Amino acid sequence: MFVVHYKKIFLGIGALLIAGAIGAIMFFNLSFSIDFTGGTLLEISYTQERPSQEEIQNKVENLALGSFSVRSAGEDGYIIRTRSLNQDELDVVTELLTFEGNIVSMDRITTIGPSLGNELGRKALFALMALSFAVVFYVAYVFRRVSKPVPSIYYGLIVVLALLHDILIPTGFFAIMGYYFGAQIDTLFVVALLAILGYSVNDTIVVFDRIRENIAKNIERNVKEDFEMTVGKSLRQTYVRSINTSVTTALALLALFFLGSGVTENFALVLLVGVVVGTYSSIFLAAPLLVLLQKKLFKE
Repeated sequence: MFVVHYKKIFLGIGALLIAGAIGAIMFFNLSFSIDFTGGTLLEISYTQERPSQEEIQNKVENLALGSFSVRSAGEDGYIIRTRSLNQDELDVVTELLTFEGNIVSMDRITTIGPSLGNELGRKALFALMALSFAVVFYVAYVFRRVSKPVPSIYYGLIVVLALLHDILIPTGFFAIMGYYFGAQIDTLFVVALLAILGYSVNDTIVVFDRIRENIAKNIERNVKEDFEMTVGKSLRQTYVRSINTSVTTALALLALFFLGSGVTENFALVLLVGVVVGTYSSIFLAAPLLVLLQKKLFKE
């Protein structure tokens, strides 16, 4: 009953986190990679020990190519993202990145046009919106037999509100990362958001499903129990499962962040933030919102 009793405090914390995330996005803005803006991706490697990342960044900065990013790739290379480069500029980059006795090899050169980048952006937005609508109808259908005291459609709407919470906070966090560390929004970031959505939906539905089971048991046994008590009991029955799942997932993501390649660092970090806020929203936002909704709109 602790979470339900102090629901306004937990809902307030969630609202503050969302406001902070929106503020970070507006103030710091989001830095998009060439996946969405168009540009050139270079994957380079060295025949000997690779230079430091700072050396590579200084070399690329001297070319005055505008916005760019450098990430480690494997043990002997880097991935560089810049604006679209022509062949002459590529030749200059190759020459500049070659150190004495340490020859650079262009393992991959990929150029994405602005139109393709815009198309990727539209598809990513469509995927997020389509998933949200699908969740509402799916949850409403699954909970169709639970019409009292809260209609099933509101379970789906609350799940979507929790999803917005779980998307906005990692995005706001990434806006801060982009401002201070040059992190950019790419297709891996979108994949991470979709994974967060799936994880969050699963976690929230586990809680809601336990509420549904307890309501059904009360009806079957002809037990009249306050809805707030039913929700509190359901939360107690799912605490251990939700927390254990989150901890094991977080440990795996920490291993990926510290032991994986530089390409997956931001991906693992976004997922890690999403897992934490997803667990918070499932326990401390979704269920309290259900109780608050019942008290405000469907109190008998």
